[in-house]
Amino acid sequence: MGYREEFDQSLADPRGYWGEQARAIDWFRPPEQVLTDEEPVPRWFADGILNTCYNALDRHVINGGADAPALIQHSAMTGARRTYTYAELLEHTAKLAGVLRALGVERDDRVIIYQPMIPEAVMSMLACARIGAIHSVVFGGFAPSELAARIDGAEPKVIISASCGLEPGRVVEYHPILEKALERADHAPEHCIVVQREQAPAELKEGRDLDFAQLMRSTAIKPAPAADVAATDPLYILYTSGTTGKPKGIVRDNGGHAVALAYAMRTIYDIGPGEVMFTASDVGWVVGHSFIVYGPLIAGATTVLYEGKPVGTPDAGAFWKVVAEHGVKALFTAPTAIRAIRKVDPDAELVAAHDTSSLQTLFLAGERTDPDTLTWAGEKLGVPVVDNWWQTETGWPIAANLRGLEPMPIKPGSPSVPVPGYDVAVLGPDGERVGPDTEGAIAIRLPLPPGTLAGVWRDPQRMIDSYLKAYPGYYSTGDGGVIDADGYLTILGRTDDVINVAGHRLSTGAMEAVLATHPAVAECAVIGVADELKGQVPRGFVVLKEGQSVEPDQLAAELVQLVRDEIGAVAALRRVDVVAALPKTRSGKILRKTMREIADGKDAVVPSTIEDPAVVDDLRDVLTS
Repeated sequence: MGYREEFDQSLADPRGYWGEQARAIDWFRPPEQVLTDEEPVPRWFADGILNTCYNALDRHVINGGADAPALIQHSAMTGARRTYTYAELLEHTAKLAGVLRALGVERDDRVIIYQPMIPEAVMSMLACARIGAIHSVVFGGFAPSELAARIDGAEPKVIISASCGLEPGRVVEYHPILEKALERADHAPEHCIVVQREQAPAELKEGRDLDFAQLMRSTAIKPAPAADVAATDPLYILYTSGTTGKPKGIVRDNGGHAVALAYAMRTIYDIGPGEVMFTASDVGWVVGHSFIVYGPLIAGATTVLYEGKPVGTPDAGAFWKVVAEHGVKALFTAPTAIRAIRKVDPDAELVAAHDTSSLQTLFLAGERTDPDTLTWAGEKLGVPVVDNWWQTETGWPIAANLRGLEPMPIKPGSPSVPVPGYDVAVLGPDGERVGPDTEGAIAIRLPLPPGTLAGVWRDPQRMIDSYLKAYPGYYSTGDGGVIDADGYLTILGRTDDVINVAGHRLSTGAMEAVLATHPAVAECAVIGVADELKGQVPRGFVVLKEGQSVEPDQLAAELVQLVRDEIGAVAALRRVDVVAALPKTRSGKILRKTMREIADGKDAVVPSTIEDPAVVDDLRDVLTS
């Protein structure tokens, strides 16, 4: 079948369609009930029993793939190269799973993983999946307060960390960050396992901290077998920025996740056994979960674990070196990375310096891909450049150009068409579908396909309020956009306060909460403004308390540092302006949308309900300076 037939079938008969797709993975007990009618979120494969780690590793070893390469470590920071076969990765993972069991980690216990891009991070995720524990990976760029919030949210029995991470020109010591986070957190884990890296070994706390390597060498600890896990049991919690500033713990189940990723690898990315996929992301983000770790390994392919940057490690040819060295078929990265490469190497001279003939497709996601970047990359690489759109909540693409099913014409600026299983709609203010080329709120008619969020950790009401309440019968994506007459989707931007900085979803509300703690600040606003390199960057505005006399540049520096300390450098807040007032409606609502439109050079829509129109004129001078 072609795309249209598959898509239509997936919506007309979701039980039959996904029941057939479920045959692509190995079940300990195949499901008979494909989809429940449970509210508010139906469950996929509810009576099935499987193990995600078994599907990622054991079954390939059993079926003759023991010596096939599973994971390639490629560090542009240290020069390290190592290839783990499926048998070797299984051996390490099973031993680490045994370590966790020996430390008292049982099924449904949580384990937080706070690590850089090292093989131990992949092993830690798989080891949790192996014994039925729930992992929650925290991006290494987050500051102590963000890590503490996730520790209190997940309440882990064990934290697996590393002594440090590596950035161009500096070493980021993780252990002191972890220590500060534990001081802030109400919950205390029983143990912290630490991978000691030679660039900055950590001083371990006796009784709590354990050396990763020593535990793995212990002959007293036996490898753990793959446990029977219900399809509906949680595999992981991944916290994502929320509009209240409090991160939401997105829960992913085991069965639907495995089925969806096996399907995505085959139909979207066209990657199978023996083929190499290089996803230049981080395991701390959903892209890293799905397409560095689980997707390629479930497919029996080879995945590249890259520690480095697109430029500066050592140059703008870093990605092309990885492609050439490992015979990469598909490269998946964020548009920001390509823009950074283009800025340094506009004529793509470093592409020509490497043999990239193995590369068949460049996939871009994490933020909207501007047509200029897509066209430049396609011309310089000589391969299709495929935009795909999805979210932490969905776990895999909502819209894409399906290279393994039916490649379609590429329309720069559009992630192409909805993937089978996703009934994507553009809704007007009345909640009804609008016609072609009409802007509205993007929503997905329920039920969502397998692999999408199973809920919000310990907060079912937030699941309803955040995603299901706005449009009954639909999942609200929080994005606005249009669908054209050919069925192609275009994403126009967020409708809430979450901005996308270089592919990282960040809450402006969380940044505002930090700015508001400064004793000189009476009120504040943070907006995302368009940026040529990163897509969006945050920009802050503060109104001083009456009687405050401060030097603006000094205050701005203090506020920028405050956000860096509380949220982390990933927030990328670089500019804060002191203003006399913020534009508001008469009811007191800050007109952030108007501020964004002015900052982006658009014709700003100023509501008639504005309290003081002169404030907008004053702000326009600041925003355009």
